Amino acid sequence: MDLPKHGSPQDRGSADAYYGRRFDPHWWPEGTSKGIRVEMADMTKEQIEEYTYGYDNEEDRKDWG
Repeated sequence: MDLPKHGSPQDRGSADAYYGRRFDPHWWPEGTSKGIRVEMADMTKEQIEEYTYGYDNEEDRKDWG
């Protein structure tokens, strides 16, 4: 399986889980922190599902120790 595109809904969901951030569907069409962040209210059902998949399936966590 290929890695999701940086900034994609799945990538952002995975990153949020990894860093211990709350569930907050969003994505960056031009890449993380580039252009305009798309919030959940403006996402399609499929994009929210992709974010959720990334969030729910990230098994690694940042070690803040």
